[in-house]
Amino acid sequence: MDPYAAAREAAAWLSDRTGRAPYDAAVVLGSGWGPLVESWGRPTHRFPMAQVPHLLPPVAEGHSGEVLVLEVGAARVLVLSGRTHLYEGRGQRPVVHGVRTAAALGVRTLVLTNANGSLRDDWEVGQAVLVRDHLATTFTSPLEGPRFVDLTDAWSPRLRGLARELDPSLDEGVYAQLRGPHYNTRAEADWLRRVGADLVGMSTVPEAIAAREAGLELLGLSIVTAVEGSDAATDPTEVVATAERTARRLGPLVAALLDFRPAVAVREDGPHE
Repeated sequence: MDPYAAAREAAAWLSDRTGRAPYDAAVVLGSGWGPLVESWGRPTHRFPMAQVPHLLPPVAEGHSGEVLVLEVGAARVLVLSGRTHLYEGRGQRPVVHGVRTAAALGVRTLVLTNANGSLRDDWEVGQAVLVRDHLATTFTSPLEGPRFVDLTDAWSPRLRGLARELDPSLDEGVYAQLRGPHYNTRAEADWLRRVGADLVGMSTVPEAIAAREAGLELLGLSIVTAVEGSDAATDPTEVVATAERTARRLGPLVAALLDFRPAVAVREDGPHE
């Protein structure tokens, strides 16, 4: 099925069940990020992801697999509590379907979150980092055909500036995506440092590309859950626990950001046809 038609079908399904008032923002919750929304009040609507057309339930630990609708100040926010990863072997379309559905609902601002391994020794486990740029080191794209999208400023300088005003302790970094599901080797970490990466993970980049294709203003938040090059083995359960602690603290900051209106113009017809 055409992926943009699939996104419109999913958006229509959600609109029928939540009302047709426009959505302002969407948030994708990565591993352990569920507590981010605990301070935002009760959802007005809640659905298992598996009920939404073409939206696959997540398989990774720390993803609850729900779609939430919340009122955050003046903003109506769609929350995807989990994501599909490229390592699941289903291709790019399911990975970005949630983002394209959000765009079809009229969303103008997107927040992508994830857990990462830090390639810098001055960042500690539990630290939150703003994504300044990314490296698509899987060398694949969710775009099919001649869809030429400018990613020069993919990650909104405006939103990053607002985030740093609210929390001056936030640092910025370049996120590199490896396919996974295995964790990277020491040699791969050294290579990523040399080509300019500060963080490494297994998600986010395809969603960012699809978001910019749709004209969404984009913010990325990543939590350091391991430091690459240390002798400690990576424990997926501890990754989730670390992310949960930091995500809970970041809830009010992200809520304040979502209550701002975006400064970019977005196509009324959603994703490019």
